[in-house]
Amino acid sequence: MRTPSVLLIASLLAPSLAAQVPERAVRRTIPIPRSMERAFAAGTRDSSGRPGAHYWQLSTDYKIDAKLDPATAMVTGHEVVTITNRSDTTLRMVGLRLYQNRFAPNVERAETVVEVTGGLTISRLVANGRPVDVAAPAATWNKTTFIMVPLPAPIAAGTTGTLELDWSFRVPLVPDNERGDRMGRWGNRLFQVAQWYPQVAMYDDIRGWDREPHLGSAEFYNNFGSFDVRLDLPAGWLIGATGVLQNADSVLTPAVLARLAQATASDSQIVIVGKDDRGAGKATAAGDRLVWHFVADSVADFAWAASNEFVWDATRATIPAKGPIPINLLYLPEHDRYRATGAMARHALEFYSKLWMPYAFPQFTQVDGPEGGMEYPMLTMSGPGFGVTDHEIGHQWWPMMVGVNETEYGWMDEGFNQYMNILSGAANQNKPPRLDSVGMQWGRLAGTETIPPMMWDGNYAGPAYGLVTYGKAPMMLSALGGVVTDSAVTRAMSAYAVAWRFKHPTPWDYMFFMNHALNRDLGWFWYYWLFTTESVDESIVSVATRDGRTRVTVRQNGEMPAPVILKLDFDSTGPAIRPSANAVISGNSALVTYPVDVWFGGSRTYVAELNLGTRRIQKITLDPQNRFPDRDAKDNVWLRATTAATPPTVNR
Repeated sequence: MRTPSVLLIASLLAPSLAAQVPERAVRRTIPIPRSMERAFAAGTRDSSGRPGAHYWQLSTDYKIDAKLDPATAMVTGHEVVTITNRSDTTLRMVGLRLYQNRFAPNVERAETVVEVTGGLTISRLVANGRPVDVAAPAATWNKTTFIMVPLPAPIAAGTTGTLELDWSFRVPLVPDNERGDRMGRWGNRLFQVAQWYPQVAMYDDIRGWDREPHLGSAEFYNNFGSFDVRLDLPAGWLIGATGVLQNADSVLTPAVLARLAQATASDSQIVIVGKDDRGAGKATAAGDRLVWHFVADSVADFAWAASNEFVWDATRATIPAKGPIPINLLYLPEHDRYRATGAMARHALEFYSKLWMPYAFPQFTQVDGPEGGMEYPMLTMSGPGFGVTDHEIGHQWWPMMVGVNETEYGWMDEGFNQYMNILSGAANQNKPPRLDSVGMQWGRLAGTETIPPMMWDGNYAGPAYGLVTYGKAPMMLSALGGVVTDSAVTRAMSAYAVAWRFKHPTPWDYMFFMNHALNRDLGWFWYYWLFTTESVDESIVSVATRDGRTRVTVRQNGEMPAPVILKLDFDSTGPAIRPSANAVISGNSALVTYPVDVWFGGSRTYVAELNLGTRRIQKITLDPQNRFPDRDAKDNVWLRATTAATPPTVNR
């Protein structure tokens, strides 16, 4: 007996299946992982997108004494970190980040490094007052950027514990005029020092310890806390750092102090230390070595830079509800283009303070060096252009004030930053921002098999890391503006920033918060933009007019739905354009909008019934602002002049 073929069975069933299965099944819900379900049940997260009634996070408070020997490029340090366990779980181990091991040999990394230094050496470790053997595990620790340290005395919920460490590393050498790896040195004259101390890893209510390795491409996810840091350097060296200098009168000369006092008096940029003012006894106090003492509160990291060749300019930014704060620029004199970044920094700090929420920190510093663009609390390592200055300062909002997980979801800081850079750049030129056409760009990229969804671990995004992390979020937010208006998007994101200030939101918190802030069920929007690589791919299929009514048939071939927005251009003369509830009439044009709901029934085509009177339509444009991802915008336009000699319906 012959078995009927699968194709034969499918052909027999096809008519009945076609009647049951929609052309396009539109998903309208957000996938929820088990970790978020547990957080909702525990009350640490809330379905409104706000922190739950039982939200908690660790606090890590550091005291670090470090010494730089410029001749050998060695940094040696002693560190005590106090861990406040606000969770409901006893900590029996502590995760430690050993970022300098990225420069050790045989360490897993996503890209090559400028120099293999040997990484970080931990020579002493005391946990809660009890010594931990470092000799035995040293060989293993030096091959990874993350370790788990057993605690001889656990840290109970609601209590504190301490780690005490001695450590050292060599700052990697970067060839002159080449880029570093988020830090590095030019010879023995300029040092940028970041990811430099053993750091307590993130511990949160979603995953517990964040065990992701630092591979170099993706960035960081850190606890908030405080830093009390003393840096020992030769006299004559100037330092820019996270935090506020506590002993300026001990390390700077009276002349420099007098100039600093003028920095916040006006928007003028003044020279604090010029080329001829450098050196011990001129820029700094005299002597052999000096200890610079910095303190920073409510920060997630600490970084610094030092040089015996820095010149130093200062100006101010005026922050709402705070007043003027100093802006410090430290740069090599041959890079005098840096002087222009003072006004750029002022613009960025003031613009984003008004856009999102006020800059929370007491000062800002930008330092020259091999790193072309990297952010830390109150500090950026940045080149001199407006774009890089504006972008790196934008990171003071995310992740420095809104502590997102950059390693997993870099779009929540880099992507949001790219979006707001569009707004800031336009404001800097006294122009309206141009978000039109940004959303459509995704349509030309969607479906490329090397591009993962945005909800993909940034450590493993591969060759599309830049697009997924930086590029797609502005496209998504441009499209969201096409749904709810751009001003509604920025208002909602401002409220989100305030709600999660100095806390740690997940993508789900963001999505749910935006839904509530915009008073929309945007599950369909977030699903297709964040969890898939789909696009809209829409077109005008046909236009037919009869008895004063026009029927425009629109098709969406992609899996992602979008509202139907039609711009109608009429003859300049004729009967009045008839008002309609879903139409905005302006002169000889009308903008007609049909919500995304028209697709939820499953059809790929929608017939828009236009009843705007008898004045003749000359042109119809689908998605006139180019906000939704489409592969080809040419089939989004119907022109009477080009269609008069053709049948009224053209199948695509």
